[in-house]
Amino acid sequence: MSSTQTPAPEPTSTPGGDALREAVHAGLPGAIADLSSLVRIPSVSWDGFDPAQVRASAEAVKALVEGLGIFDTVSIASAPIGDSGVHGQPAVLASRPAREGKPTILLYAHHDVQPPGDDADWDSSPFEPTLVGDRLYGRGAADDKAGVMTHIAALRAFREVHGEDFGLGLAVFIEGEEEFGSRSFARFLVENRDALQADAIVVADSDNWNTTTPALTVALRGNVTFALTVSTLGHASHSGMFGGAVPDAMMATILLLASLWDADGSVAVDGLRSIEMATPEYTEELLRSEAALLDGVAPIGTGEILSRLWAKPSVTVTGINAPSMVNASNTLIPSVTVKISARIAPGQPATEAYDAIVAHLRAHAPFGARLAFTDVDCGNPFLVDTSGPSVADARAAMAEAWGVEPVDTGIGGSIPFVSDLVATFPAAEILVTGVEDPDSRAHSPNESLHLGVFHRAILTEALLLAKLEARA
Repeated sequence: MSSTQTPAPEPTSTPGGDALREAVHAGLPGAIADLSSLVRIPSVSWDGFDPAQVRASAEAVKALVEGLGIFDTVSIASAPIGDSGVHGQPAVLASRPAREGKPTILLYAHHDVQPPGDDADWDSSPFEPTLVGDRLYGRGAADDKAGVMTHIAALRAFREVHGEDFGLGLAVFIEGEEEFGSRSFARFLVENRDALQADAIVVADSDNWNTTTPALTVALRGNVTFALTVSTLGHASHSGMFGGAVPDAMMATILLLASLWDADGSVAVDGLRSIEMATPEYTEELLRSEAALLDGVAPIGTGEILSRLWAKPSVTVTGINAPSMVNASNTLIPSVTVKISARIAPGQPATEAYDAIVAHLRAHAPFGARLAFTDVDCGNPFLVDTSGPSVADARAAMAEAWGVEPVDTGIGGSIPFVSDLVATFPAAEILVTGVEDPDSRAHSPNESLHLGVFHRAILTEALLLAKLEARA
């Protein structure tokens, strides 16, 4: 994204700021090398992928955290997924208690990654970090192994300047299943509450306004995903003999899905709410460029573009199970299953939104088609309280590191576990930061990290640590 940049006013000088700047600059090549080593580990946390690779990634992160030499405890831990008894993927947990009345900061990121998809869609091997210009390409190079290394590199610089005898309390939580829904996250927080207790929590898993302007994420949409099966027949029937009198599941599915949107593409589900939210200027031209919208294809929805992305719901069909064209025969299809992903505006509980979508689909099912809902996953949206001192410190650190004032942004995507953090640690300030930019293509082929953004993100966090250490 782009914006008219506002030069930062003379920032309040961070104690040891010049030394931190030098330490971060000197440590950048090592941070890039360590990030490259992490990218080479294909730590996909989804079912069907090798869990040993996620374990190897956790071991590599643990070694990096131990190498800092500043934590009392560093371990690999996991927690059960609900009451199933099955444990989630391994996470790295480290802690160091505060001294002399100093605050404690928790640094969060995740070391698991999305599946790479088809290698043919990549310009380079997805798990071989490749430097092209000022960007490092590879799966996880941005989302979110760069977040992991931002924490590590910032702590290295902080230790170099402040030594080992500092009072700031530290906790590190590097999750191993964020890309697969953080299914053991809430249980992990409960089981490790004491080690994770903090005054401020940095979630390094978001993006920036552009490569030269930082952003603090203050609003996150929630998500509702589920599988919908539409059935009209007990078995497949000949389309020539019965077509025209018997509704097949594909017809019913197409008609039902079309009811989810108005003619302009706005969501047409009663009960899904929007909020009023001030947004920065963002043009249709930028949307076309950043979303790769084809010439002649119009945007959907109404209102300011960013309000559609941050403050209104959306519904997307992300997958369909039906006969392929290769396997197509002249039959009426008895059942079709689709995957639906809805994004929920801040302020609305995800379960309430799910109930509204289900009610809509049942009310609009054509020809009495039977509906079944499975694989339901709900994550609540989030609005950040920006009134606290740590938010002010984070903004000041961004301005000092980047040389321009940060932009408060919303995110159309979801980070559902943030609401779990708030529920478990209601007094903690939540700082949602990150190292991505509009060209990072997280989750897509050719994911990449802008190394200038990486450098400034590390410096921002090192300055934030120093500001917290300086608190009386």
